[in-house]
Amino acid sequence: MNAIHLPMRRKIGTIFDAQRGASGVMEKRGLNSNQLKLIAIIAMTIDHFTWAVFPGTQTVWYVMGLHVIGRITAPIMWFFIAEGSFYTRNVKKYIGRLLVFAVISHFAYDFAFGIPFFDISAGVFNRTSVMWALAISAAVIAISKSEKVPKWAKIVSVFAGCILAFPADWSSIAVMAPFSIYGHRGSFKKQALDIVFWTFIYAAVYFIFLNKPYAVLQMFTALSIPLLYQYNGRRGTWKGMKWFFYIYYPAHLFAVGIVRLLLHGNIGIIFS
Repeated sequence: MNAIHLPMRRKIGTIFDAQRGASGVMEKRGLNSNQLKLIAIIAMTIDHFTWAVFPGTQTVWYVMGLHVIGRITAPIMWFFIAEGSFYTRNVKKYIGRLLVFAVISHFAYDFAFGIPFFDISAGVFNRTSVMWALAISAAVIAISKSEKVPKWAKIVSVFAGCILAFPADWSSIAVMAPFSIYGHRGSFKKQALDIVFWTFIYAAVYFIFLNKPYAVLQMFTALSIPLLYQYNGRRGTWKGMKWFFYIYYPAHLFAVGIVRLLLHGNIGIIFS
């Protein structure tokens, strides 16, 4: 009986293995990375233009609803920094590319929200875009997985990365979240907990010290978890998505800045 069914078992096993991604995790029919990034782009665009049209953290239900949609974006960014750090063939080029666009995005971000380019007198939160923190996160991940770097230096790099990223959108959280998600590759449950945990830390700081409605709003990043659960480990057929995102991010911020000027003049609309 076992001998008769052995070929069938082998066939089923082959099909099962073929459905596994490079990480060894069972692939599901769902969303590829291009589709998830497109969702993140749409959500981000809605969120940022909402800040331009309705400055500050306005608690009107429809304004908050639009911002809730925007909470989907950050965890998807964190997730794909972890994925990019794993799959990149040239980590130096990957980090360098992120740094270049972080510099470009700094000016676009500050223009979008009416922040002085080099003035931190108004505070240290949200002085530059999340791209700066994500670039640092990729560098910290690269250091942590290098066999040439001693353990003490890896620990120092994490603390140094958090300090350097502190002024960025999402602050040090945008370093630690991708770093944790990378460390938990192969366990989506743990990655989902990473998203919730680091968001909670960020929200707690805002709730205690800065802006309670904005703090509550951040916890809606959990809406990204069902979407990321659908990730099937595939990139998608269009290879241009990587460059599209890099270009679109600062470009849409410049557009947000123009809307801000037209509607409100040269005033800051920063959301904290």
